[in-house]
Amino acid sequence: MRSDLTAGGAESPSWLLRLAAWGGLVFLHFPILIILLYAFNTEEAAFSFPPKGFTLHWFSVAFGREDVLEAIGLSLKIACLATVIAMVLGTLAAAALYRRSFFGKESLTLMMVLPIALPGIITGLALLNGFKQLGIEPGVLTIVIGHATFCVVIVYNNVVARFRRTSYSLIEASMDLGADGWQTFRYIILPNLSSALLAGGMLAFALSFDELIVTTFTAGHEKPLPLWLLNQLTRPRDVPVTNVVAMLVMLVTMVPVLLAYLLSRGGDSVAGSGK
Repeated sequence: MRSDLTAGGAESPSWLLRLAAWGGLVFLHFPILIILLYAFNTEEAAFSFPPKGFTLHWFSVAFGREDVLEAIGLSLKIACLATVIAMVLGTLAAAALYRRSFFGKESLTLMMVLPIALPGIITGLALLNGFKQLGIEPGVLTIVIGHATFCVVIVYNNVVARFRRTSYSLIEASMDLGADGWQTFRYIILPNLSSALLAGGMLAFALSFDELIVTTFTAGHEKPLPLWLLNQLTRPRDVPVTNVVAMLVMLVTMVPVLLAYLLSRGGDSVAGSGK
């Protein structure tokens, strides 16, 4: 047996593959590192390399502006509402589809995935036309509904994968021992779904918080954080403040994604977890 095989029998990757992997990571994260670096730059007007110095001044400026705080608060409100709706609907859909076989099940599953599989501009246009047909004015409600349409998919995928890993004999044993439907859900189903729900909710929150395209079509006169950042591109003198807010968005979205990964890892072999 070759000495470069690992204990599991898999061949160790060559230095070229490792270099390519690290190169891909640097390519993906270099723009993020630039934003993080210039959030602490003392230069006011624009980007300059190397940075002139290190300062925390722009953080106090950013959090002292009413428009920034209002945009952050609105985005947090929208993300929380969309996440709650997605967790409820996604869990119910997973419970209805994971074990039953019936005519049209695959079509329903496809319809569940479509909002996140389609380009955001298509989803946004469809939602805008639908709201106009119903006579609903764009605002906070329409943004929440728009975000919930693709957040449901995230929760559904996590929950249906966990359902498939949960033995149905546990539910049958609970019912045989005299537990009613609510008790079975509270003491058997919910504890088994808790980490999947938490991971799905975190991912849904992260996606909703920085969603731009669907928000653009459904926001109306509202200005959540992604639209605020987009408008800042026309104000070069506000670049330092924009960098600080962009760094905040990255942190708010990266932390839930990382936690969701830690909670849900190990279930990739389950059908549905990666769809």
